[in-house]
Amino acid sequence: MSARLLLFTGKGGVGKTTLAAATAARLAAGGRKALVVSTDPAHSLGDALDVPLGPEPTEVDHGLHAALVDPRALVDGAWRELRGHLRTVLAGAGVDELDAEELTVLPGVEELLALAEVRRLAETGPWEAVVVDCGPTAETLRLLALPEAFAGYLERLFPTHRRVVRGLLAGVAGSGTAERWDATADALGRLAENLERLRDLLTDPTTAVRLVLTPERVVAAETRRTVTALALQGIRVDGVVANRLVPDPGTGAGPAADWLRTRRAEQHAVLAELADLGTGRVRTVEHRAAEPVGLPALLEIARGLYGDDDPLEGGGPRTPLVELVREDDDYVLRVALAVGDSELDLARVGDDLAITLDGRRKLIALPPLLRRCLVTGAELDETGLAVRFAPDPELWMR
Repeated sequence: MSARLLLFTGKGGVGKTTLAAATAARLAAGGRKALVVSTDPAHSLGDALDVPLGPEPTEVDHGLHAALVDPRALVDGAWRELRGHLRTVLAGAGVDELDAEELTVLPGVEELLALAEVRRLAETGPWEAVVVDCGPTAETLRLLALPEAFAGYLERLFPTHRRVVRGLLAGVAGSGTAERWDATADALGRLAENLERLRDLLTDPTTAVRLVLTPERVVAAETRRTVTALALQGIRVDGVVANRLVPDPGTGAGPAADWLRTRRAEQHAVLAELADLGTGRVRTVEHRAAEPVGLPALLEIARGLYGDDDPLEGGGPRTPLVELVREDDDYVLRVALAVGDSELDLARVGDDLAITLDGRRKLIALPPLLRRCLVTGAELDETGLAVRFAPDPELWMR
């Protein structure tokens, strides 16, 4: 995909829709073709742009288009056919018809289809940048984890997809149903390929998440956890935007000025605590008296947000999530995670290393070299997690 993909998310009510729209408007004003699309069920993007929007891109201004993803319509379309194929497979494998119906009602399907629709729009349009107004943080984390989770689900049900699935179906089909099983195998193969493309899209170096927050301690704590969770999925966060910073009262006197100074000092203290996130510069947007609606107001927001900077430039080069290095006779697997105060748990699961942070689990497939090693220790430092391996004499000679 040639277009840059920027996903804006944050706790509900922090202004991510406004900032996503402002970013897209600034890109278009600078001569780039930009699409801003909303996957947020609240669908307030049209309100921010002050134009009616639908599922297909609408031209808002020269170079700027916008769209709303309708997951319900996507479920009624593509997913209905695929559910039929899954029921065919499950029934053919001996699963009761009612159970097969329940097993194909999978949580997260609407969000997964919304993400697939974003990919379709990004790949089929002339856009240089696609800005996505995602749902609130918790929903977005689930959304971005779905391609990997669904791929694992599919792999467990139908290992190695097209080849093995086709052979399995041929064995259980019986006479007169070969064509139906063949179509089912093809559908499952396409699903596996689409899931892989979605995972590639999310972990591509041109994709990045921008986290929007209001400078409050509770929100900042959630932002730290979000950065860690996204890093665990291999998704880059290239910037943090602190919205609604109270205005600087200057040398003004009186209760109102004193309140503003106190509140602003508290907000700056919170921002200082976010300086070590490793996501690049924390940008700020001051609170405005008037609600920013329409292109002129959004462009004013963008000027305050980016100044003379390129909105596509975020937090610098991407650091690999996992890196293997040799230290003396041992091997060290470095995992770039901002763990902070998160609860960390490590486990060896066959040929995988299972990392669990605050209840979110990530399986990292160990390279062949480390599969013949024993875990001898782990430590946290400023670069993240370092897991030390030593060769297992019994396995090493095999």
